Amino acid sequence: MGENKRSIYILVFSNFLICLGIGLVIPVTPFIKNEFHYTTSDMGLMTSLFAFAQFVASPIVGKLSDKVGRKPVIAIGLGVYMISEFIFAIATSLPIFNLSRIIGGISAAMVIPTSMALGADLTDLKHRAKVIGWLSAAFSGGLILGPGLGGMLANIDYKTPFWVAGVMGLISAIFTQLFLKENSKTREIEKEEEAREKAKGISSIRAILTAPMVMLFAMILVASFGLQGFESIYSIYVNQVFNFGLGTIALVLTLNGIISLILQVAAFNWIIVKIREMNLISWCFLLSAVCVFWITQAHTKIEVIVATLIIFSAFDLLRPAITTLLTKSSDSNQGLINGMNMSLTSVGNIIGPLMSGALMDWNTHYPYIVAAIILAISYLFTLVVKRFPIIRKV
Repeated sequence: MGENKRSIYILVFSNFLICLGIGLVIPVTPFIKNEFHYTTSDMGLMTSLFAFAQFVASPIVGKLSDKVGRKPVIAIGLGVYMISEFIFAIATSLPIFNLSRIIGGISAAMVIPTSMALGADLTDLKHRAKVIGWLSAAFSGGLILGPGLGGMLANIDYKTPFWVAGVMGLISAIFTQLFLKENSKTREIEKEEEAREKAKGISSIRAILTAPMVMLFAMILVASFGLQGFESIYSIYVNQVFNFGLGTIALVLTLNGIISLILQVAAFNWIIVKIREMNLISWCFLLSAVCVFWITQAHTKIEVIVATLIIFSAFDLLRPAITTLLTKSSDSNQGLINGMNMSLTSVGNIIGPLMSGALMDWNTHYPYIVAAIILAISYLFTLVVKRFPIIRKV
């Protein structure tokens, strides 16, 4: 892995930047909602459009990156990201806000799964969990630090976070184009493997749709649904129910980001070695279910903050654990596998905010009660899945 470290670091930064942009919008949603007199359902739709664009674009981009290379897809994706952030900064109406999020979703589809695929290309199985942990830390850290940074920059002006993110996107695109290197040898091996599969009449998609892969993809869907169902309305929820101000929301989410980064960068590989991926997935579903329900019953801000810390930490370990299993399942088709990963994540990201927005317009606590039930069912599902020896062979 040594000769590829610089490329891996660039991938980590690119992932962080994209997810930072995703998270920047979260603390300003109460302001946008009140300023333009939108409903919670409007805000949920805005978030879901981002995910819908990811869903449509991810498998196409994943397969494309297997053919033309990872680097051009990532570099162009960062440029598209820049455009989306600038559009959001100048938006004054719901259709323009929504357009920005659609373009942002396309950029995320280009950068995130392609980065995961290139990370797998650049590493062997021995180091893969560590690198996937770094990339997932960047992914989750951006999602969590984004709201905190967005909250602080929004104290200047609510558009400031998006101007800053757009400039960072431009710099990152140039930096990626100049310094990122692909492992072309690995891609050639992948192409040879795919050619052999096609010669046998086996399509790439059929090759990855094995029983354990389908189960892992189902977990991805539920995990993303639960996280977005929780996170998409978090700022609005704690503002309405517990009177959290912009500064408090930014502080809590920034603290979450710091803890998540420590867990993923320093502890993820150690945890995987000690308890294995499936056990970690099971514990994360259980803890997140309990704590989401806890928030609906909380009476103090301290309870909400502690529960929030546990929930985000659980989700930020859950995603890399599932992703690590996915990357270990096949030495070829990494672009397609990670594209499928992102597509299913996007389906959860579409449904979660729409459900939460609609339920919150009905009753403030309903979104979190429903999310807690789904996460609890997912925990029970992992107990069944662990009984199948085929999962242990992934």
